[in-house]
Amino acid sequence: MNSSYRIVFMGTPDFGVPALQALVNHGYSPCAIYCQPDRINGRGRKVNFSPVKSFALAHEIPLYQPESLKSEEEQARLRALKPDLIIVIAYGKILPKAVLEIPTYGAINVHASLLPKYRGAAPIQRVIIDGEKETGVTIMQLDEGMDTGNIVSVRKMDIPAHMNAGELFDALGQLGADELISVMDDLPEKLSRSVPQNHEEATYAEKITKDMGHIDWTLPADRIDCLIRGMHPNPGTYTFYRGKRVKIHQAFPEEEESAGCPGTVVSVEDGLIHVACGKGILVLSEIQPENHKKMKSSDFIHGYQVKVNDTFDR
Repeated sequence: MNSSYRIVFMGTPDFGVPALQALVNHGYSPCAIYCQPDRINGRGRKVNFSPVKSFALAHEIPLYQPESLKSEEEQARLRALKPDLIIVIAYGKILPKAVLEIPTYGAINVHASLLPKYRGAAPIQRVIIDGEKETGVTIMQLDEGMDTGNIVSVRKMDIPAHMNAGELFDALGQLGADELISVMDDLPEKLSRSVPQNHEEATYAEKITKDMGHIDWTLPADRIDCLIRGMHPNPGTYTFYRGKRVKIHQAFPEEEESAGCPGTVVSVEDGLIHVACGKGILVLSEIQPENHKKMKSSDFIHGYQVKVNDTFDR
């Protein structure tokens, strides 16, 4: 363990906070933190601090929020910090080659997938949407590409059957923090043993869009279940009932086949809405009608008088 490392941390959302906390707890407190500039959100035009910025302020760690690291001025400011290592976790920007060459040990990244699979912006959501049974975190050396650098360390985990993206986000955040400390405790040795990725096996996790959440009832029930869990809590999945949008918060598949057309309600027993799919049945347990709070399906059934043979998306 060498707590004398001068570390610059770069990240923005809450995925990086467990790693930041672990660094501080184990004597690797960063000499500076970089995050993206503040964004104005909502109708009130309020400035919301990112979780990483809030952490920096709470721990009185010097904070920088440049629009870009491409300018000579910003690179000179980073160089003046004399970093031994840059740690990047969901910073949201690709670092220029000139920046990567500044630290003694270069830059490492904690990526939420088993590289080279699921490179890119949305690996956590995509592994659930795709029905994967296993994922993990990869610590890699950064190069000029997108998630293409040498692999330093990998830690795997199983994906429980009913886990959603929000839960996996939290689990991988902590897993990444634990693995980062393991690397930091033996940094030069771990870096010297890094191995290149097999680029032929690379897959990409494209950015998630709201339109992806529109449920296609002709798909098998287990595929729709994966979509719902992979899009939860944000941006969520939805369908339409009597012309109004309805968000689906919780559901589970049944292998039982149904003669009903996809999107047709085949049962409302036990306060649950059973919907026929292209294959199997999806059981809706928690939903949210347009302009209402989320509710149990039993409340939706009673409030909207849902009956067998009613249809979604018709």
